[in-house]
Amino acid sequence: MTSEGAHTFTKYGWLVCLWVLTASFQYGYHTSALNQLQAVLTCKVADATAPTYFGLPTCIPMSDATFSVVTSMYTMGGFFGSLSANIVMDRYGRKGASRLSAVLTAAGSTVFGLSSSVGPLILGRFLVGLAAGLGICLCPIYLSEIAPAKIKGNLGVLTQLAIVVGIMVTQGMGFGLATPRQWRLVLFISSGISIFQYFIGPFVVESPSYLNRKGLVDQEKLAIRRLWGEFHDVSRTDLEEQDSEEPLLPDSDNTTESVSTDRQPALTIPRLFASTELRRPLLTIIAAMTSQQISGINAVLYYSNDILSKSLPELAPYVSLAITIVNFFMTFPPIFLIERVGRKQLIQLSVAGALLSHLAVGYGLNSGFVTLSSIAITTFVMSFAFGLGPIPFVIIPEVAPPHAVSAISSVGLSLNWSSNFVIGLIFLPLRNFLANGDPMKEGRVFYLFAAALLCSTLWFSKLYRG
Repeated sequence: MTSEGAHTFTKYGWLVCLWVLTASFQYGYHTSALNQLQAVLTCKVADATAPTYFGLPTCIPMSDATFSVVTSMYTMGGFFGSLSANIVMDRYGRKGASRLSAVLTAAGSTVFGLSSSVGPLILGRFLVGLAAGLGICLCPIYLSEIAPAKIKGNLGVLTQLAIVVGIMVTQGMGFGLATPRQWRLVLFISSGISIFQYFIGPFVVESPSYLNRKGLVDQEKLAIRRLWGEFHDVSRTDLEEQDSEEPLLPDSDNTTESVSTDRQPALTIPRLFASTELRRPLLTIIAAMTSQQISGINAVLYYSNDILSKSLPELAPYVSLAITIVNFFMTFPPIFLIERVGRKQLIQLSVAGALLSHLAVGYGLNSGFVTLSSIAITTFVMSFAFGLGPIPFVIIPEVAPPHAVSAISSVGLSLNWSSNFVIGLIFLPLRNFLANGDPMKEGRVFYLFAAALLCSTLWFSKLYRG
């Protein structure tokens, strides 16, 4: 590799990055979309003067239980999308999987936006979840495989940043479009973005690593030249450098393996579980994804409105948006720090901040210090944003060899979706059980989250060499 190249992208390379990140943006977009639309969608806020608008009902009556089912379809779709992502990515390529994700998002958003009953809502939400599960698997891999070696880590953080931007956009849109006549626009805007992404697809290059593994050397050289510049030596140096940085592969015969792994056939999930040499990379990603969800980030965000509105009642509608903005700004530091501080050190600092924040939230709730709980929730989100949020996505393509990265990503992200679903399901019942009906003991559940996060992080630190 020449000294002139492989340090950054061409302008075209950065545009490809933005195209790839659309999948992560949509993941965040739909994670937050229904939270903003719940009241108008379920007829709690209705327009009695206009029960229909352009031939569609302005709301769809449903109970809280029914709305929960509609909402949970996103997680269910995400689980199956992630579980099948390795098959899709290895059969159709990273670009083909991205375009399929765009089709599913467009279809699901359109079905949801045109719904007049609960059934289509469920179908649309499931399709969008399916797309999100596929997209969140392929985005970190695609970015890593098109990135020059010097900025792989920096670029990997953009996955989390795109998710946060998606959440922030829908929360901001909720202030203007969460009305009986306009809520469907939130879904149609998402559909329009995905349709645009799909038709831009033919102008986007496939991952050089994927092309190399398929033996398409000429296409690989062309892709590298367009991504990294005319002066970049299109030898395999950059991809070999990626292989040499894998910290979890056996040390023996490392040189031979680094040459051969690119051309090995893609690993299936059953073969992944049967492989002893890939057990450590697999367990590392499982531990990272478990730590991310067991931190209680989604539970904290869910509970934050209730806590913060007690101390800031007049600003309650703006609380979620403010926390998301904090999350957004705190996702920037790891972009610049990840290569200087290191992955393992960043996640350890992040966990330390999250643990202290959990303890402070719990103590504040149990003691009636609402202001302390409010501050601690903010510091928790800040701590999560610069380590626990982005790092698990960054390390997926770094700890796994190219032929196994799709399978390991599928398993890790499927577990992430499952953990998300279970924690969301049990959080409130668990809080009430531990509090035993006493509002001054509701903070106990955060002590439990702190203990679980500490255990999962110790497990991850033992597995991951950094």
